Amino acid sequence: MSTIIETFTSGLLVFTQPELLLYILGGLLFGMYAGAMPGISATMAISLIVSLSYNWSIYPALAVALGCYVGAVYGGSRSAILLNVPGTPAAIATAFDGYPLAKQGKAAKALGITAIQSVIGGIIGSIFLLVAAPLITRFALMFASRDYFLLALMGIMLLVSMSGGSFTKGMFSGFLGMFIGVIGMDSSTATQRFTFDNIYLMNGISSVAIIIGIFGLSESLVQMRDLRKVTVRKQDLSRIIPSFQDAFGYLRVTIESSLIGVFVGALPGTGGNIAALISYDRAKKSTKNPAVPFGEGAIEGLVASESSNNAAVGGAVIPMLTLGIPGDSATALLLACMTAHGVVTGPTLIDSQDGIFGIIVMLVLLANIFLLPVSLTGIKIFAKIVEVPKQILLPLIIVLATVGSFAAKKNIMDVYFMAGFGVLGYFLSIHSFKTGPLVLGMILSQLLELNLRRSLVAAYGSVWTLLGQMVSNTLSAVLTLVIVLVMLSQFGILKKLKSVIKKS
Repeated sequence: MSTIIETFTSGLLVFTQPELLLYILGGLLFGMYAGAMPGISATMAISLIVSLSYNWSIYPALAVALGCYVGAVYGGSRSAILLNVPGTPAAIATAFDGYPLAKQGKAAKALGITAIQSVIGGIIGSIFLLVAAPLITRFALMFASRDYFLLALMGIMLLVSMSGGSFTKGMFSGFLGMFIGVIGMDSSTATQRFTFDNIYLMNGISSVAIIIGIFGLSESLVQMRDLRKVTVRKQDLSRIIPSFQDAFGYLRVTIESSLIGVFVGALPGTGGNIAALISYDRAKKSTKNPAVPFGEGAIEGLVASESSNNAAVGGAVIPMLTLGIPGDSATALLLACMTAHGVVTGPTLIDSQDGIFGIIVMLVLLANIFLLPVSLTGIKIFAKIVEVPKQILLPLIIVLATVGSFAAKKNIMDVYFMAGFGVLGYFLSIHSFKTGPLVLGMILSQLLELNLRRSLVAAYGSVWTLLGQMVSNTLSAVLTLVIVLVMLSQFGILKKLKSVIKKS
């Protein structure tokens, strides 16, 4: 308890430098609008900020970088809702219900709800960063390679819940994404896989190009099939700030999803995208009789995704500070920024005399608090985007998709890849295959493959030894049980067992 009080007290030093508040606001604004632009991820936005603030003093540099991180994670939801193009991978699940709401004329409502839920989730993540950083760190250290493998495998099983009820189509899309994810040079052996001696495939296919093509370009192509059938709904802009019911009526989902976001975000190599996926699936399974089905504009889906991926920010910062291990690529840049300014992360950081840990915690908390007024700016203007005639909007989306895919790596081949995956997504969509599982399968493939290899090495190359370790270890056994239950549920075996038990 005394450590918590000391951390909070040292964090109050932020208020002795009021200019830091301006730096936080500046970082938030830049990160939010950068994250809303397809192709500019949170990682890219932070890299720009870090390079700009390299010669600054430590506190302004940290304030603007952390503000940018928080803003970019939220900003990805705007393009996901309005254009069905997630600005960041963490906003993929947001598009599932956000875009249908925009098509129903409720874009402003969706944007307002995501703003409130992002703030709540971010504050919960910040509180856990303050109160339970050492405990969560010890929990994260319990995860062995086999547990990360099981976590990724569980994510793939959860893909089926977003496949419209078709197990076969969902798994096909997921495994197709995993296949795409392994294209390129093997990170362990440098062996080329499915590159066909093409140098442009050796580093794999850019995830930004895939996301923009699968979501943005394919949706544009689908709507362009017959523009006469595409209706433009008048947006309801009468209420920007959500009602009390919309903001706090789903508190169970908010808290549950935020806790998932904190713990999953604290696991190195995971991040907000996996946290949002798990939270979305959990909300879908635990919500009985939703007013609107999930995938068609369910508020619960927005709440789960946005509260979780923003809470994951606080979770991802925990291992970075306490262990010196970044939780994702964005926190890796933050770690580089701290190292460049002489901050030594690790177990001794919490007890350091200069109070830097408390200052960082306070900066994260303030960034999430300031996100509320910042996130509510420009909603009316952004919501009007959906009212633009499709004959004008769809070509603009295609232009933005082209520019965004090129801007990520300044590589013209990414534009070709984006176009190819846009066509692939178009054919998947018209044949009732969901495109979300493909993208998420691609994202999870590296985590799954790398940790499967490490697990087999730890098991001396024996699959049976690995299976024995999965059953004998408590954490591994729980994850294995969840995977088995998901599989049984998808095959309908659980329902049959319940009916048999009731009859008996």
